[in-house]
Amino acid sequence: MRWTKRPRRAGVRSTLRMPFYPVGRKLPGLAIFILITLYAIMLFSAPPEKHLSVYSTAANYSLPVVQREGRDYVGFLELLEPLGPVNARFDGPRWRLRYNNRVEGDFQAGKNRVRIQGRDTDLPGKFLAENGRGLVPVAALSILLPRFLGGPVSLHEDSGRLFIGTVATHFTASLAADSPSRLVFHFTSPVNPSVATEPGALRLTFNREPVVAPASPTLTFGSKTIPSATYSENNGTAVITVNAAAPVMASFSSDGRTVTISPTSPAAAAAQNARPANTPGIPATPVQSGNAPGAPTPSSPPVARRYFAVVDAAHGGDDHGEALGSALAEKDVTLVLARSLRQELESRGIPTLVLRDSDTNLSLEQRAILSNTNHAAIYISLHAASAGHGVRIYTALLPYGGGDDRGPFRFWATSQRPALPLSQSTASAVLAEMQKRQIPVRTLAAPLRPLNNVTAAALAVEVAPQGSDVLQLTAPDYQQLVTSAVATAIAAARDNLGAAQ
Repeated sequence: MRWTKRPRRAGVRSTLRMPFYPVGRKLPGLAIFILITLYAIMLFSAPPEKHLSVYSTAANYSLPVVQREGRDYVGFLELLEPLGPVNARFDGPRWRLRYNNRVEGDFQAGKNRVRIQGRDTDLPGKFLAENGRGLVPVAALSILLPRFLGGPVSLHEDSGRLFIGTVATHFTASLAADSPSRLVFHFTSPVNPSVATEPGALRLTFNREPVVAPASPTLTFGSKTIPSATYSENNGTAVITVNAAAPVMASFSSDGRTVTISPTSPAAAAAQNARPANTPGIPATPVQSGNAPGAPTPSSPPVARRYFAVVDAAHGGDDHGEALGSALAEKDVTLVLARSLRQELESRGIPTLVLRDSDTNLSLEQRAILSNTNHAAIYISLHAASAGHGVRIYTALLPYGGGDDRGPFRFWATSQRPALPLSQSTASAVLAEMQKRQIPVRTLAAPLRPLNNVTAAALAVEVAPQGSDVLQLTAPDYQQLVTSAVATAIAAARDNLGAAQ
């Protein structure tokens, strides 16, 4: 049976029609089978529509992606509309767009150069005008959006995911120290994935949450029941696949921040139900804003975890730090750097606590107290700056003299004194690692609190762009270059640092 096209008449659209068959007669069984088969082929062989998932503090949403000239394109006006007031109009081949009543862009159809706030910027593909819409290449979003929004943007182009600001949800995975084996995921924000099981695997699919990859996409565990898990992204979604030698199930706790994967056998289920949610052997999640000093105490405190490193994102809350751009604050950059450094350290087997893992206020005293009470081997404070080039590494500059220690109690203003030589040697190791990666770097001593009040080795790392563009501070490759260098140096000095704990 073949499809035929009805002759076109004025005012009538062409439609697909079946060959003539007398009304009232039944179709033969073979013809019905062929029709059903053709319909199934048409329905299931069509490739899924591509999407770009956008995650921001204003809204999480999805946009259709279209193919033009061998590239992926999206409507730029449609992308900006959920983020703030925007309007656009065509003036011949020119498309003029105004965002948030202050940022202006001037695009030209068929051109790969755009003028934003009077400055020309090259795009990796042409701007296209189509049916009253302005289309830009998906690859250009990491160039365009920081200039319109004034903040950090991370584009995962291959998988169709776009992160605006510090919205990413990170996670850690660990095997519980009990029997039967249980795999526990801790997320920095609540999640609600869809769960699917098949022989040998369980999949958590995140369609709406900005979940991002761990340091390694493949995680291995010392368990015959749950040997490994993998992370992947595709077409606007993130997927964690848990590989299992026996049927497993997922359960949620901690308001969606914890997902536990456990065997489904009756004995395993009974053991799971009889055990409290927080079990020794499961690393606790980093301190969230609700656990900061002065915040409400959680109903069931997590089991204490011994941290080797404490990472502190400077500023936060109503303390914005330095204004790095028209809409880029130091507190946002330091938070991204802190999360990146935690990921780099934990991938090297170094348990790490991020003191400020959200936009919250912490006083200098609270930062030092949290570091000292956790008895970590090293404290790293992270800062960002628009002036200068590369990285500056600070150690404490202690006041001359000062009060005396009283037995086990150290004088607050000079608590760093016993650990200062170790701080300085670690700073030298970080300096050497930065130089290997050709990052401009220097070390300094400064009365920079709370370094003076920390009893362990303590550093402050201030990151500036390598060149003149301050938006380099928001580039994931530059952030990782810096945090990887710091983590590598700390891992190399781990024995010396650990001996002082």
